[in-house]
Amino acid sequence: MKSSLLMLLLVVAGGACGPARPMNGPSLNRMNSEPAKSTVITQDILDRDPVAKETLCKHILIGWRDKKDAYQGKMDERAKKRSKADAEAKVRELLNAIGAGADFDQLMRDNSEDPGFEVKPEGYVVNREAELVIEFRWLGLRLNVDEVGVVESDYGFHIMKRVE
Repeated sequence: MKSSLLMLLLVVAGGACGPARPMNGPSLNRMNSEPAKSTVITQDILDRDPVAKETLCKHILIGWRDKKDAYQGKMDERAKKRSKADAEAKVRELLNAIGAGADFDQLMRDNSEDPGFEVKPEGYVVNREAELVIEFRWLGLRLNVDEVGVVESDYGFHIMKRVE
C-alpha cells in the first residue's frame, strides 16, 4: 500500500517521468485567443464609446463561401465563389471608390449581398434593442453622420454608412 501511494506521488509530482519536457503544440494562452481580425475592419471606430442612442445606417454586405451556414440557403451567388481574402479585396475596392466620391447608394445597389436590401433600401434603424446582429449594432452606434466603417459578422463584412 505504501509503495503504491509513493509511486502515485512520484507520478503526480513528475519524479517518475524523468525531467520535464517542453510542451509541444499550442500553449494554453493561444488556445483561447481570438483569430486574427481582418485588416479591413475599422477597429478604431469600434473601440470608441457610442456616439448616439439611435442611428440610421445603410450597408453593403460582402460575404464569402465559409459564411454559407449563416444564410440558410439564401447566400448570394457572388459570395459562394469568394474566399475571405477575395472578400477583403472587394471591401478595399469599395472603400477606395467611396473615398474617391462614388455614390454609396449606387455601390450598395450594385454590390450588396444582403438578401433584405430591397426591403430596406433606406437603411436600418440601429439601437441597442434592434433585431440586428450585434456587430452591426456595435458599429452603427459608434459611427458619426456620413462616416463609413467596416465590421465582420457571421454574414461577412458590412461596409456601413451612418445617414442619420
